[in-house]
Amino acid sequence: MSTVLAFLVALALLIAIHEWGHYRVARACGVRVLRFSIGFGRVIWRRVGRDGTEFTLSALPLGGYVRMLDEREAPVRPDERQQAYNNRPLRQRAAIVAAGPAANWALAVLLFALVAWMGSEVPKALLGTPVAGSLAEQAGLRAGDLVRAVSADGEQWQDVQGLPDLQSQVLQSQALGQPLYLTVTDNEGHGQRQLHLATDRLSGRAVDAGLMREIGLQPWAEPLLRQVNAEGAGAAAGLAAGDRVLSIDGRSVPDAGLLRELIGNAHDGEAPRTQAWRIERAGQVLELPVTPRVVDEGGRRVARLGIGLGSLPERVLVRYGFVDGIAHAFAQSWDMARTTVQLLGRMLVGEASVKNLSGPLSIADYAGQSARAGFVPYLEFLARISLSLAVLNLLPLPMLDGGHLMYHLFEGLTGRPVSERWQRQLQRAGALILMLMMALALSNDVARLAGWH
Repeated sequence: MSTVLAFLVALALLIAIHEWGHYRVARACGVRVLRFSIGFGRVIWRRVGRDGTEFTLSALPLGGYVRMLDEREAPVRPDERQQAYNNRPLRQRAAIVAAGPAANWALAVLLFALVAWMGSEVPKALLGTPVAGSLAEQAGLRAGDLVRAVSADGEQWQDVQGLPDLQSQVLQSQALGQPLYLTVTDNEGHGQRQLHLATDRLSGRAVDAGLMREIGLQPWAEPLLRQVNAEGAGAAAGLAAGDRVLSIDGRSVPDAGLLRELIGNAHDGEAPRTQAWRIERAGQVLELPVTPRVVDEGGRRVARLGIGLGSLPERVLVRYGFVDGIAHAFAQSWDMARTTVQLLGRMLVGEASVKNLSGPLSIADYAGQSARAGFVPYLEFLARISLSLAVLNLLPLPMLDGGHLMYHLFEGLTGRPVSERWQRQLQRAGALILMLMMALALSNDVARLAGWH
């Protein structure tokens, strides 16, 4: 229920803000607004405002609209002609169209600023042993490295506030086909060095578990057994919650990342391989033979013990002052918008996977996850979705605000509006493109939520 409620609240808020932008600028320009609707289809709630605008809530909540007085849609009385949208100056019509995406962008900046001011505790960007053969291992990352800053070109550096910030930067670089440079130290700030993470090698790949393994970044955690399933192979071998793993087959185990890798590789195809574990329990050192069970995960054969690994990660408080929070919010919104446009362009020319498109099912899932994580994560989710809505609505596609802005640009350059015949043809083409995008995004959602690869 929390997922459905979080999704509906997000949808209602973001649609209302978008349409409110159109409505307020239309009224400021002297245009009469006939209806302000959240949703489509059958009206389930209606109220008439002082200015005669009909405010409605409709049954299908996937969108909304502002219907204005317009001679192209219905006859207009002579005394109301100046209040019709089509009779307003071009600059005013363009401002009305642009106001919806602008309102979503402004909301995103406000929410990002609120998140920055309120602050949040996030895992420290302290890394464990990288996955064998991964980009992280090839870059020279080691267990205990703390990532301090990142750069796309090795010259302009951006501080890393925590592990989520680092993960976001890594995935952004991969999506845009760019490498990422890292400045790392140990946890006390000593031994600074700069490394090159070749995320551009994985350009065009969709984000999934396989991609994350190839990147190979793992958060640092102590090699502890957090829990042991009573029915699992670990319990059968005598392992218990609270055990600290010292070594496996004579190899020292400094962190949970390496421990996880050694367990997963403890098999020869179909048959598990027994390992010699050396553990510490209640101050005593014990040696145990441990044999995992081999299972199939995402098309890969891996060994599993039925245990939970690692201590809780060290966390840091990320919080900004008033002015710094506003500056951070503007910079974050601009970076995200630029990345979204670049990624869409790369998908259009086949340089990035279309599996990166997400639809309503994924958004609902993210809404539920962020709401369960707390108020601040939910605010950040709303900011990201609001900004995505602003950017997508500015795409130059008929039926979107960006398409209408293109009509106005044509009119401004030529001195005449786009003909009704051309508008009808472009509307049909735009509707087809949008339907194809929605179908693709929905199929990606189904595959993602079903765990297909």
